Amino acid sequence: MAFSASRAPFFSPPSGTFRAGPGRRVASAPGKFTACHSPPPDVVLTRERGKNAKLIAALEKHNIQPLELPLIKHVDGPDTDKLSDVLRNDKFDWITVTSPEAAAVFLRGWKAAGCPKVRIAVVGAGTARVFDEVSLSDDQSLEIAFSPSKALGKVLALELPRGSEGPCKVLYPASAKAGHEIQNGLSNRGFEVTRLNTYTTVPVQDVEPLTLKLAVSAPVVAVASPSALRAWLNLVSQVDDWNNAVACIGETTASAAKTLGLKRVYYPTSPGLDGPEGVENEQPLYQMMELGS
Repeated sequence: MAFSASRAPFFSPPSGTFRAGPGRRVASAPGKFTACHSPPPDVVLTRERGKNAKLIAALEKHNIQPLELPLIKHVDGPDTDKLSDVLRNDKFDWITVTSPEAAAVFLRGWKAAGCPKVRIAVVGAGTARVFDEVSLSDDQSLEIAFSPSKALGKVLALELPRGSEGPCKVLYPASAKAGHEIQNGLSNRGFEVTRLNTYTTVPVQDVEPLTLKLAVSAPVVAVASPSALRAWLNLVSQVDDWNNAVACIGETTASAAKTLGLKRVYYPTSPGLDGPEGVENEQPLYQMMELGS
């Protein structure tokens, strides 16, 4: 597995600083997070609660203690309610699904539409796993039929096969904040693309001061999307001279980090080899951190 960094290695904590044990955060009011005690964590995980369990387990096997600090939450997008009607009333050659969240939202709409026969193109194994329960069942109406050679949306747009020389229709259920790289790439190749913005993200606004103090003390923060990155930078704008390492889930988020002026940016250059991923690709963070241990 290869990694790219602005300088290497990026995680070289002193001997004895790793701490295994129970998680250090507890929830108080909705959207508000606090810490139950104060030793500094080794890495901050910023995805929504409930989506970090496998990564936390992997990190703790390596005695790397995470602090779970959700910075964004997913909510319905402007086209959420349209999805089931579109699936019920139209036929598509491909459904392109580029993240686990997009997959979960699509499945809800697909079931509401009566489970029509669909052929799915996914960006990476993590997104594909969301469909496992359905695709492995006796019901063959949902087929995972394509994944690109590299778990990136732009690669999917280049490699998605056409069924014939005639019109090839694609449904692209996406985050309202996703760029236009996939739909533009497919359109340039002659695909007819219908994009539905089925979900979006909003930042978590309220973080307990103690939790923020713990978070900014960590040598690494892990971010899984540009939205989470911007939420993190908004938080640390309250702190002078924060310049610790940012472990990005993939190239898209890393590019956003560099555009926003961050210097210590690290990401896997070969996404999709291990672990859950999507356009928001989740490589095993502990492997990245071991580069400097």
